[in-house]
Amino acid sequence: MNLAIYDLILLGIFLIFLAIFLYRRRKRIKKQGLLLLYRSNWGIRLIEKTGKKYKKLLTVLSYISIGIGYLLMVTMVYLVGKIIYFYVAYPNIVRAIKIPPIMPLFPYLPQIFRLDFLPPFYFTYWIIIIAIIAITHEFAHGIFAALNKVKIKKTGFGFFPFFLPIFLAAFVELDEKNMEKKSIFSQMSVLSAGTFVNFLTAVFFLIIMFLFFSISFTPTGIIFDDYAYNVVEIAGITSVNGISITNATYAKVSELINEEGLNKIQANGRNYVSTQEFLNNQGDIYNYTFLYYDAPAINAGLKGAIAEINEIKITSLEIFQEELSKYSPGQEIIIKTIFEEEAETYEIELGENPNGDETGYLGVGFINARKSGVIGRVMDMISSFNQSNVYYESNFEAALFIYNLLWWLVLISLTVALINMLPFGIFDGGRFFYLTILAITKSKVKAEKTFKFMTRFFLFLLLFLMILWIMSFF
Repeated sequence: MNLAIYDLILLGIFLIFLAIFLYRRRKRIKKQGLLLLYRSNWGIRLIEKTGKKYKKLLTVLSYISIGIGYLLMVTMVYLVGKIIYFYVAYPNIVRAIKIPPIMPLFPYLPQIFRLDFLPPFYFTYWIIIIAIIAITHEFAHGIFAALNKVKIKKTGFGFFPFFLPIFLAAFVELDEKNMEKKSIFSQMSVLSAGTFVNFLTAVFFLIIMFLFFSISFTPTGIIFDDYAYNVVEIAGITSVNGISITNATYAKVSELINEEGLNKIQANGRNYVSTQEFLNNQGDIYNYTFLYYDAPAINAGLKGAIAEINEIKITSLEIFQEELSKYSPGQEIIIKTIFEEEAETYEIELGENPNGDETGYLGVGFINARKSGVIGRVMDMISSFNQSNVYYESNFEAALFIYNLLWWLVLISLTVALINMLPFGIFDGGRFFYLTILAITKSKVKAEKTFKFMTRFFLFLLLFLMILWIMSFF
């Protein structure tokens, strides 16, 4: 049975169980804003015992927690600026992604929006990750509250009844009046504790992810990013599909391009090929265009991960380059690939290298560029265990499922830590920012005014982002 079907069955069981539980305990459920809250005393004794037992360690961790809180806040403000710049500068990419800038991560989101650069996100992942992140986050608040002798009133969970599946959230309810009487440092340590633990959770599972990947996956091929291509001046094109052309322009070239298959193009005395889609997607880039080299790989329709060359296993780019260097132009090689988990075989005659190299030429391209920006570096860090362009096969059936779970757990833990420290009213970062201004100005009036301004400012930015997203479709 397909994994998604098992997952949907689990979702159905979960919703039935939750509905029965909430119906039986309906008298203890209270509405608070958009949330329905179920209050209990679960874990309060354990929280208070932990806060009192490890006072020295937790006191030291308070300083680290606050420091990381500031680091996360600065990073999140920077990311908001980068996201706005991205939406303004690259509306075409925003249109292609389709997903709005403000969207809760719900099960199957990457599959629904066809976000192929992300692993699938199942309900099983969602419920496990919610449990780990929410419980540790709220218990951390409670433990540091117990350390600073802030009264814990209730624990429990809340949910948004307007979404399916129901979005759960754990909480530890503190005595706010008691909290406000504590020192600024104590309050900040309590507020930053949740994000601090989320950050530690991300680091911990990143290490687990590395160890798991090391023992669960084996390199079995290399993945080429595209066929080799070159930048060509459009005016230098002299023929398209055997038809001579003078004073070439993008419009003239487009008229001679066939809808199906490869089109033969000659430019500056060199042979190229292109599909209509490849040419149309570029448009006229300052009188230049990209064209594929008329090379063996594209002509043979080579696809998938290259696993073998003449029965030699290809497990890295270095082995691929070394093996290919043994052959000369005109020699025939047998390439085995893995495409959609099926093996395919190609008999290919190597061509001449356009750069003048004497070795045989296949005509595949590899991009080994690391992503730029904070978001890109984080994504690279999470996926840095697998070498670029290497195809891995799992050593047992559930390996990929577990690896993707760990991947999402690391990413979401870090994302929750960042978002929660945004200096915005409803997040811990909002109160954290207020206390920072209060500590600097010693004035509650100035701190409240600054806090309200920042909240309104970020509300404006979120509205601005939504407008940019809507405009990208026109």
